[in-house]
Parts: sequence; C-alpha cells; structure tokens
Amino acid sequence: MKDLFKKFKNTGILVIGDLMVDQYVWGKVKRISPEAPVPVVEVTSENLLLGGAANVAHNIQSLGGAVYLAGVVGSDDTGKILINKFGESGISTDGIVIDKDRPTTVKTRVIAHSQQVVRFDKEIKTDISHATLSLLLDYVKECIPRIKGIIISDYCKGMITRTLITKVLHLAGSKVFVAVDPKIGHFEYYRGVSLITPNINEASFGAGIDIADEKTLVSAGEALLKKLRCKALVITRGDEGMTLFEKSGRITHIPTCAREVYDVSGAGDTVIAALTLSHSAGASLKNAAIIANHAAGVVVRKVGTAVATREEILESMKLCVS
Repeated sequence: MKDLFKKFKNTGILVIGDLMVDQYVWGKVKRISPEAPVPVVEVTSENLLLGGAANVAHNIQSLGGAVYLAGVVGSDDTGKILINKFGESGISTDGIVIDKDRPTTVKTRVIAHSQQVVRFDKEIKTDISHATLSLLLDYVKECIPRIKGIIISDYCKGMITRTLITKVLHLAGSKVFVAVDPKIGHFEYYRGVSLITPNINEASFGAGIDIADEKTLVSAGEALLKKLRCKALVITRGDEGMTLFEKSGRITHIPTCAREVYDVSGAGDTVIAALTLSHSAGASLKNAAIIANHAAGVVVRKVGTAVATREEILESMKLCVS
C-alpha cells in the first residue's frame, strides 16, 4: 500500500463537475419558536467547506494526487470565496470558468447538537452555455497529456450535459480512465465510461430494478453494466459497504469498515476520488475499491464534508486486520 501511495504524486486526475460551497451553521436548540412549531437555533459558529466536485478534488489533493479541476462558479462573493479556498488547498483554478449569469451553488446545513435541522440550497440548474462548454473543453484538451484518470462529478446542477460527456470521452480515448459519480436522471449520458459509482437508490433507478436483497442487487448491477457498457460498476450500500461488478463477470462484496458514523455528507466524493486515484496509479479495481471503502469509513466519522489522508486509510486497514 505504501508503494502504491508513493505513485499518487505522479498520477494526474482531472475532476470535471458541479462546484459548490458547503456552508455549515452550528448552534444549539433550547426552545421552540412561539411563531411556529419549529426549533430556534442559537448560532454558535459557521464555516464554509469545499463541496461537490470541489470536494472530490480536495480528496485527491489530500491523498497526494496531482489534481486538475474544471468547473463553473458565479461572479459573486461566494465564487470568490470558493476560488480562494482552492488556493489555500493548493488546487489550481486554471480550469474554472466564471459565469456572471449564474450564482455559485451553495448548500447550507443548519446543525444543532450534531443533528441536521434543515438544509437550503442556492442554485441554478440550467445547462451551462455553449461558450462556457467550449472553454471547459479547451482546458480538458490541455490536461489530457498530463492525466491518467478523469472523474465526472455530477450533481445535476447544469455542469454535466450529454454533449460534455460525449466530448470528454472522445478526448480521453482508450488511454484515460473515466469514472462517473452519477445522479438520477442522467444515466443515459454515461454510456461508454470506464466506471460509475451509484448508491443503492441511484442504481435502482438506473437499472429499473428495486434493490431489496442480494439477488436484486446482483440483477441491478449486471443490468447497469450491460446497459451502459462500462468496464466496472461500484454500488455503494451505506452501512453494508459496497459491491464491485466487473465486465469479466466477477462480483466482489466489500463490507463496511466504518466503526462510527457521524455524517455521510460527501462520502461519495471520497469513494470516487480514492478509487479513481488508486486504480489510475496501478491498483486493481478490487484493491482500489477496498481502499475507497476504507477512505469512506474515515470521512463518515467526521462531521461535515471531509477528506481522508493516506495515513488515516492505513490506520483503518490496520484496525480491520486486528
């Protein structure tokens, strides 16, 4: 594992997707509002974190990978904050397009006593413009000689379109591994990618099969592989771990390694980041999925969108062995 991790710094991964800010408002609830039957949250602190595709890039950077990032932000104060946070994290902003006609996506979560009280989103979901798409594709072309993998992080906020994926797959050719973190409603876009990582609900929708047990899980996984013509598929299953389906027909069930779960926000970002980086650096799909499973186990023990480090993954593996 340590030998594999050393290869990360020379493994270029391009993240393409919906950039957003995850805002957390922390507080305490001591009473119910006299105006309506809702809790009154007394705010104690606030913080802004990298979310969506930005969190995927942050995870790759935290693992020591060479990360490139393509996405869109608004010309608003939140967009400036996001760009500054990329700089603080050591992530290049060369592939970020500033669009004055759409706001930067913000997800605001109000947390009281370690429980989410409410979430509200500021966003526009319309597709990006042709001009923005052209600029992004120009950046992808520049990155292709320097990368071994591409992650498409789809949050259905307008960044990921059928045209974009078609063009990216053409540019990637057969040499660049292309992984997708999918969303319901866009499954027809992903035909021909190398890997997709849906959760149970997304896989059920994409396959048209209600996943209720291991038999229906296998049926859904095999149906998705055939439908999308992917090389592999990983279905994340929450506290039941994940299942890897490979084009060869091999199916691998990987049990969860999380001992405590505080917050699952962003766990999918960590899974696809760790899996794609590990496989692109030389790990088999099975071993890359095992690494990703441990990385997810690390971040769900933290509150808020978080990242895993190589040291934390190794420690998780040691604990599972013991």
